[in-house]
Amino acid sequence: MRAVVKGRVGIFYLQGFLDGNNAPSFLTLEDIKATEELNIDMLLVSLKKVIFFNKNGLDVFVKLLANVRDQKHIIVGFCDYDHTKYMSINAFYKDNASFSLFKTQEIAELFTSSNKSESRTVLLYNEDPSQRSAMAIELFDYGHNPIMAQSKVEFEEKKKNDSLYYAIIEDTNLGLYGQKVATRVTGNAIIYTISQFLDAEINDTFNLSYHQNSLNVGFRLFIFDAYKVISMNIHALNFFTKLASAAAEYNASICFVGLSFEKTPESFKNDLEDAGLMFFDNMDDILKNKDLLQELGGGGGAAAKQSRSLNKVLVNELPHFIDATVSTIAMMTNAEAVKNSVNIQPLSIPTTNNQYASSIGFYGDIDGLIILIFPKTIAKKACELLIGDANASEEEILDSLAEFVNIIGGRAKVLLSGNKHRLDITLPRTYADVNTLLEIAHNKKGVQVDLSFEGEHFIFFLTR
Repeated sequence: MRAVVKGRVGIFYLQGFLDGNNAPSFLTLEDIKATEELNIDMLLVSLKKVIFFNKNGLDVFVKLLANVRDQKHIIVGFCDYDHTKYMSINAFYKDNASFSLFKTQEIAELFTSSNKSESRTVLLYNEDPSQRSAMAIELFDYGHNPIMAQSKVEFEEKKKNDSLYYAIIEDTNLGLYGQKVATRVTGNAIIYTISQFLDAEINDTFNLSYHQNSLNVGFRLFIFDAYKVISMNIHALNFFTKLASAAAEYNASICFVGLSFEKTPESFKNDLEDAGLMFFDNMDDILKNKDLLQELGGGGGAAAKQSRSLNKVLVNELPHFIDATVSTIAMMTNAEAVKNSVNIQPLSIPTTNNQYASSIGFYGDIDGLIILIFPKTIAKKACELLIGDANASEEEILDSLAEFVNIIGGRAKVLLSGNKHRLDITLPRTYADVNTLLEIAHNKKGVQVDLSFEGEHFIFFLTR
């Protein structure tokens, strides 16, 4: 089978039933190798005429497409499916999909250079804010005018005027961008959702690496949404006790919300409280109380005790991190970046006035921390597309800035995947007060790149 090429998008058309037994007969390694001769930006598998598929069948294509992505550095994935198929694929691969999903070929073509000369107005929605922002930025980069609905209700309302849009984008994901391990909420807290009976399995299901890197980024408040927890045993008790002990080194707080002890020994609660964990009946008791948020660490935090040195691998990848940062900001602000200096040093900020800051961590084959210091004017301009309001409040700007920085992390993740580095990113931490960031990063030595956007001083800092 050969791929059909249209607008720099190569598509394999399949039909019938796809499972682990017959999938290899539809698409072979030789078919994939033949695509090396094609001048394409994207390679997709169409599911339009596929009646049934299961995960074993899709896995065959996912592995073949991954080889193409790694060798040709192009977008790969699936297209032409209905909502039911979309939900099935997401259920199979959850949040670890390394491939993209485009509801139609027409939508896929919007994300390639073949349409860059034609500006299209499109409406888009995705329930994952990171995906939503990533798509908006990519579409903007290709010269289109994305109208981003912030909620399902808003999306359905705007869909009624479908004649206003070249395309309506839904049930679409960009691979390697989403990060749903936890949810960032107002006050820079991270919420973990737990349920059912908690036992020794919590050691396997809870992502300790993600949690540790969130601490490194600067998060200091972690909330466990425990409304659906039935009970826990001694193994879970020991897990949370150790988690609290480790958090204490960072002056971080761990809270449980909605946890009932009807079927759990009362002594467990006493043991957890002795370890430093706190209990609340409702989420709003924390999130709606700004003074309490500040006290618990949602507004700031102390520096980590451990300071790690830069390594050669991380420094070698510095250009990819800078490219992901500079290209994204330049594209969003329409301003050219000027590099002023590059030094290995502790983070140095000449002035902390009229600036916002953000940090995002990455871990896997390599690990580290990116810190970005934005002039407020640049931050507002960069986020205007995502906010859709030039008069947004500071809280809205910081929320949008977090999504913007998440896209920078996602772009770096994609660039590094081309060098065979597999890594994940944390959620970004934002700072309205740069001095709070300095409390966390004062003992960290890294590579500081001083840049200018429209004469405004911007700082990129890479450390561990």
